[in-house]
Parts: sequence; C-alpha cells; structure tokens
Amino acid sequence: MKKFLAIVMALTLLFATTACSGTSATSGSKAAATSTASEKTGRIGISMPTQSSQRWIIEGNEMKRQLEDMGYEVDLQYGEDQVEYQVNQIENMLTKGIDALIVGAIDGSAMTDIMKKTKDSGALVIAYDRLLMNTDCVDYYVTFDSINIGELQGGYIVDKLGLESGEKGPFNVELFAGSLDDNNTILYWEGAMNKLQPYIDSGALVVKSGQTDMNQCATLRWDGAEAQKRMDNILSGTYSDGSRVDAVLSPYDGISIGVLSSLKAIGYGSENQALPIVTGQDAELPSVKSILNGEQAQTVFINVLNLAGVASTMVDQYMKGEEIEVNKVDYYDNGVKKVSGMAINATSIDKDNALDELVNAGYYTKEDILG
Repeated sequence: MKKFLAIVMALTLLFATTACSGTSATSGSKAAATSTASEKTGRIGISMPTQSSQRWIIEGNEMKRQLEDMGYEVDLQYGEDQVEYQVNQIENMLTKGIDALIVGAIDGSAMTDIMKKTKDSGALVIAYDRLLMNTDCVDYYVTFDSINIGELQGGYIVDKLGLESGEKGPFNVELFAGSLDDNNTILYWEGAMNKLQPYIDSGALVVKSGQTDMNQCATLRWDGAEAQKRMDNILSGTYSDGSRVDAVLSPYDGISIGVLSSLKAIGYGSENQALPIVTGQDAELPSVKSILNGEQAQTVFINVLNLAGVASTMVDQYMKGEEIEVNKVDYYDNGVKKVSGMAINATSIDKDNALDELVNAGYYTKEDILG
C-alpha cells in the first residue's frame, strides 16, 4: 500500500507540473510530439484575426487546403478584429473537439484564458505570426524574421536617400509603427531603428513632427484609415511651412496606402512634387500595383504561402507522432516562457524586381498584377 501511494503521489506531482507545458523543443532543430493516434479526432482549428487584410485570407485558405489534402477536417474562422468574437469561435471549436489549433491572435495578450482551455482540452497550440503573450499554454510559434523585416524597410530608406554613399541631408522622415497589441510591432520597429537611428542621431535624418517614440507612431489594428488621419495631422501641423517629406517608414501595406492617400491629397505625386519614399510589407495587390505605378516605393514580400506550409507541416508532424521541426529553440520570450518555433526569411521588393519575384514565387500571376 505504501508503494502504491508513493506512485500515485509521484504521478500527481508530474501532471501538476506539466499541466500547460504542451510540447517543447528538445535538442537541435527537433521537438517531440506527445499525442497518440488513439486520442485524436482528425479535426484542426484555424483562427485568423481578420479578413480586412488580404494576407490572412490567403493564409487561412492555404492552410485549410493543405490540411484537408493531408486528410484532416478543418474549421477555419475569422475574428474580424474583435477579440471577444475570436475567443467565442475558439470555444466553439473546443466544444466540437479539435486536436490542434493554429491561431493568429487579434490581441496576443488577451488570449490567456482561452489558451488554457485549449491546452486543457489536450490540443496542440501553434501561434501564427503573432506571438501569444503571457501564457505557458502555447507550444510553437511560426513567423517571419521580424527584426530583419524592419531592417529591410529602414535600410531601403537609407539606401534610396543615398545616406550610405555619402549624402548628408538633412532629409525629413516620418515614422509609422504597427498595432501595439501585436508583438511583431516591437520587432519591426527595432529592426527599422537599427538602420535609421544612426542617421537620426547624426542629423542626416530629421523627424520634423518630433514623433520618434514607437507609442506615438503606433497604428491600432494596423488600420490604414487611422494612418491616413495621423498623416493628415502631421502634414497640417508640421509641413504647412512648405517643407517636404522625403521618406515615410511604414511597416505594412495597408498603412502605406493610407499614408499615400494623405500625401496625394495635398499635391504629392504631381508634376511639381514627387512622392516621398514610402515602405511597406505583405506585397498586397493594391500596393504592388502602386509600386509599379511609381507611388509606393517598396514592400517586404513575406511569402505567406510558405508560412502557411510551415504551420500545416507542424500540425501533420504532431498528428503522426513525429518530431516537430524548429529552427529557433526556446527563442521567443512571451513574458512567461520562451517559445520554440520556425522563422522564415522575407524579401525586399520594389519596381525593379516586384513582377519577377511575385510571379516566380507563384504568389500572383502576371495577369493579377498587370490586369
């Protein structure tokens, strides 16, 4: 009886200490999958943040297609930028029973309770391109190298203004950041400032509005209309003296379109006043067309088809009881734990390489872009 009680106590302690740990990276670039085939239903949940951005539609549909081709039943839902709506959708998925959840969070810090419910159900949790914060109930993270993306944006401005080749300026630059409820915003900003800050410090770049803090420059929900309003205010409040905006750091194409609308409304883009250098990200079709029309200068192409493939492969490896591949072991700090995951590279594109890069990647057809 004493031996029996000792075993029970040991098992109780073991389960208590691992209640929300999920699967974790082991050595090298592999991680162990833990669920057995007999426990699985074959149903996978995909929770995406919104359909207002083209990329999330593409990614959601691509993951659904791939996973269904692998033989799984897929429940794909969009939260439409409403946290409560996204939480309710995930709760409905759990009621039906799912083996794994891929979640692109609307607000990565507002999912703690629902992620605990998800892990308590026994499902694998994969954070998709937005890290789930302040919870140990997340198993993996799939994303792009966000600091590198910011460096591509900031570096493009530096290059096109000729700062590295000796131009002294000063050039006027205005800064936009993403939504503060998205952990990637911090990383994009860090990367961009790695390239821009030395020239701001030297005076070669001047932020004439004085808005140099990420919190001042943030754009809630990455909303282009909000970006346009802020740019309107900057132009009327700072550039009414006739001075020129030479560059705008924008972390996302939707923000870029809003910024460009504001600039064009007061005459930028006319024969008398060229548009400033405006960066972006996601290679959304309106921005690609804008680039080829000589308006938006650059976007960072993140091939979301590849990212969707990474997430789908992770789920399939888990479902088959195989080791899950990662290239970042215990790397992403969410405030509670360091999450392992896969990070893939992005590509800077402008009018010189946009058509070739996007068509060759199978992301758009030539007719999509030029039609």
